[in-house]
Amino acid sequence: MVPSPLALLLALGAAATALAEPLRFVDCGSIDGSIQEVNVSPCPTQPCLLHKGTSYSINVTFASKIESQGSKAKVYGEMMHVDIPFPIPEPDGCKSGIQCPIQKGHSYSYLNKLPVKSEYPSIKLIVKWELVDDQDQMLFCWKIPVQITS
Repeated sequence: MVPSPLALLLALGAAATALAEPLRFVDCGSIDGSIQEVNVSPCPTQPCLLHKGTSYSINVTFASKIESQGSKAKVYGEMMHVDIPFPIPEPDGCKSGIQCPIQKGHSYSYLNKLPVKSEYPSIKLIVKWELVDDQDQMLFCWKIPVQITS
């Protein structure tokens, strides 16, 4: 049986929307790793519109240049060149998709959530996301522009 053109079009559309579009990001000092891709879902356009009361999925694919027993995430909202700490539910990278210990030369998919609390102000800012190794050196650091909205 040959599928109809409509069925093919629907299947292609579903496949296209299921794939997250890699974001344009600024590397802000990845020393012990190299970022291959950053995805924030849902974020179809930049700046990412972050709706209050919603949680966003973060997926960072990176390669490690070092060995490390563990890793820790630090997230900031950057406004006027000032970093304001942004709490995340799970700062431990080893509980966020990374199999520890981290091996030199291996690629990893770091997975986490970015909850946007209802009490956050409606504002444009830069999200800065760092993952540090057990020597407090950066496995990765990336920035993207966002707009928090109701």
